[in-house]
Amino acid sequence: RARKLRVGYFAQHQMDVLHADETPIEHLRRERPDESPARLRARLSGFGLMAEQAETLVGRLSGGQKARLTLLLATLDAPHLLILDEPTNHLDMESREALVEALTAYTGAVILVSHDMHLLSLVADRLWLVSGGRVSEYKEDLEAYRRLLLQSDEGDKKAKARAEKRKRPSRDTLLALKAELRKAEERLQKLGEMRDKLATRLADPALYEEGKTGEMEVWQKKYAEVMDAVDRAEDLWLKAQEKLEKAEG
Repeated sequence: RARKLRVGYFAQHQMDVLHADETPIEHLRRERPDESPARLRARLSGFGLMAEQAETLVGRLSGGQKARLTLLLATLDAPHLLILDEPTNHLDMESREALVEALTAYTGAVILVSHDMHLLSLVADRLWLVSGGRVSEYKEDLEAYRRLLLQSDEGDKKAKARAEKRKRPSRDTLLALKAELRKAEERLQKLGEMRDKLATRLADPALYEEGKTGEMEVWQKKYAEVMDAVDRAEDLWLKAQEKLEKAEG
């Protein structure tokens, strides 16, 4: 390892070493004692941790919020190599998409250990298979790997037999479920666009200057309302997705 090589590490268990009795901004202040409060808040806002979460004890944050804080701390020094171990385990759908965007824009090298096929398909350009105590380069794509998993499943034939016996829903039922899912996706997309615009505004350090407390609180309230709506819309999307998957067998 080169002496000047900076390595960042993100793993699901790292959230356990966060200080539960400290706030996110206190975590950042310890790492960046010379930075202004406005700059620290802007960093947190860039990872979806607004003013309210910035001053909330880590022990009271959600799993997704803790994961965002951990990822922020891991990338604070702009490491040349970023190692991620199952990074999406505690993230909601919106946070996963934000992680995909961050990794896509990341200029350093990334080693990603994950079972998240969606994440791998979007960010990985080389695949390595860990199996039987060995690591080897996997020459095929993820779709070929899915087929490999299916072929190795001893209970696959029994599952297919049970699926054939199961009564399939009518065409009208499937169309209705697909329409419900499409509506939920459109709602979630619109809310996501609103959230991104508000997050960009809240990430501006100028908003946290003295004398702008009232304006800052208005934007934070709007952001909180949109985030609540996103949570509800995401729940509806997940339910619609589950209903359609169950109907299609």
